[in-house]
Amino acid sequence: MAEEEKNNETQTSEAEEDSYSFSDLLGDVLDILEAGAASIFVFVLLFAFVMRPVTVDGGSMNPTLYNLDKLLIVTPFKGLNGSIVVVDNQQGGFFADPEQTVITEQPGLGKILIKRVIARGGQTIDINTAAGTVSVDGNVLDEPYIAEATMREDGAFTYPMTVPEGYVFVMGDNRMNSTDSRSTAVGLIPVDEVLGTAVVRYDRDDELTEKWTDRFGFLF
Repeated sequence: MAEEEKNNETQTSEAEEDSYSFSDLLGDVLDILEAGAASIFVFVLLFAFVMRPVTVDGGSMNPTLYNLDKLLIVTPFKGLNGSIVVVDNQQGGFFADPEQTVITEQPGLGKILIKRVIARGGQTIDINTAAGTVSVDGNVLDEPYIAEATMREDGAFTYPMTVPEGYVFVMGDNRMNSTDSRSTAVGLIPVDEVLGTAVVRYDRDDELTEKWTDRFGFLF
């Protein structure tokens, strides 16, 4: 009788241990699922609001970027001169007076553009087409990234010109084949139309690469 009671106690103890182990395992699984869901949520937020992929369309940024290059852009826009930005050119800023003091907005190209920030609000830009140079606040820019000298200004403004606060002046690196802030079709870019700053190129067409590392490049 005592032996039977001992066996019953042993079976009860084993059952309790099995029950506890299953509950513990279930809790661990739920913790893992919760952590995984949180990670996915953070990942989605990161790419939705902080980092976004974009694909280059056209050759206005040659030789820095080529058609179909794939980039990652980050937000918010920091507005640094020389940075490559993606803008939604729905509206462009232009001057309503010959003195270039009264800013007004008109429809832009209505498309996404990838350009380089040349001057920001409060800075004075000058384009000397005879010399092929661009100056900001009286200093000629060193521009090793451009395809050729800046030999045209496209008629949107007279230079030198001071960029109003809240706008940026952008140009493509392929200066003779870029529609940008120099153009009456684009104008100055409102800061709230800058979608983000390009930080890295993560893919490039096979025909433009000699080795796999040529696909990648930092853009800052």
